Amino acid sequence: MSAPAPGSGQYDAPNGELQAQSGDTVAGCLSHVCVATGTGLEIYDLGESQEAMDRFGAAVMPVAQRMGLPQSPAPPASSPVHTYGGPGA
Repeated sequence: MSAPAPGSGQYDAPNGELQAQSGDTVAGCLSHVCVATGTGLEIYDLGESQEAMDRFGAAVMPVAQRMGLPQSPAPPASSPVHTYGGPGA
C-alpha cells in the first residue's frame, strides 16, 4: 500500500500518535517506509495480507483526519507483492 503525504511535519505528528496508542496498531505490517520526494513524502507499507493493511488503515485514518491531513477520495494504492526479502524474511 502506498499513499502521498505533503511534508515531514504532517507525517511525524500522526506517526507519533499512532506509536503512543495502546494495543498493536501495526499488527500485520511487515515493513513501513517513508520516502522524501520533490513534492512531499511517499509512504509505503508492506503487510502480511490485504486484511492486515485494511485494519492498519482503519487505525490510521481517524488520526489523520483529526490532525487535518489532506484526504484523498480514493483509497491508497495497493498491489500484491511478487517477492519479499530481507533479514528474517
